Amino acid sequence: MTLTHIDASQRMSQAVIHNQTVYLAGQVAQNANEPMRSQTEQVLAAIDAALANAGTDKSNALAATIWVTDMAEFGEMNAAWDAWVTPGRPPVRACVEAALAKPEWKVEIMVTAALPEA
Repeated sequence: MTLTHIDASQRMSQAVIHNQTVYLAGQVAQNANEPMRSQTEQVLAAIDAALANAGTDKSNALAATIWVTDMAEFGEMNAAWDAWVTPGRPPVRACVEAALAKPEWKVEIMVTAALPEA
């Protein structure tokens, strides 16, 4: 079994590749003093960068798990998501309300994607 760990620290990897599948760590906004839509856009940009670093992109996204701190802001998150997702190729998705590790974070997203066929 071959595993490739990307940007690994003692605690976690930012991505792990196994069997042509990329598993990303949950991504949060770098500037958490922003509203939900802006935080979501930051997270999606970080996902784009992490996927590119692993050799794939959002058009190969298989699944996403989204945690938001307040479902009252679900529409703002969805507006950013809808602008980001590849038309006609949305991944399966789950979204739940949860407390995140830092109170200023409003959204965390974790994506699983396929590597393109060689």
